[in-house]
Amino acid sequence: MDLRTNFPRSMSVKIAGHVHVARMIDKCRAVLARTEGEYIYPCPMDERLLEFAGITSEQFTAAVKANSTDKGVAAWFAQAAKPHTPAELEEWNRNLLARGPSSPESAARFKKYLDAVDPSRTDLTAWSDLQDLEERRTVPRRAPAA
Repeated sequence: MDLRTNFPRSMSVKIAGHVHVARMIDKCRAVLARTEGEYIYPCPMDERLLEFAGITSEQFTAAVKANSTDKGVAAWFAQAAKPHTPAELEEWNRNLLARGPSSPESAARFKKYLDAVDPSRTDLTAWSDLQDLEERRTVPRRAPAA
């Protein structure tokens, strides 16, 4: 995975029932190959997922090193992750994908990135949507919050 020339997968891609795992695999593989470019692993979103799963970044990295396929990492992740009910997992997935800036500083950074990509997209409030837009994936227009 060369993130200097390609984008990692979207946060919304699920592996082992969890959003963001596929993206984290891509970033971890790139770090291991020293081809991460401007991407960061583990970033704060990675740490949120790892904390929810009860896994450390060191454990995840070791699993990616030991498994050359997504299927292998998925099997390891499913076995190693802290168990959650399907409802808990879906709620967590929704919350992560909807997560927006959590501080004034984070909001300023979000606006700066959004303005650089597409300042007309005032409908976007989630980091996952901003990443997808920045990485040239289609992001549907969102209805304003009520």
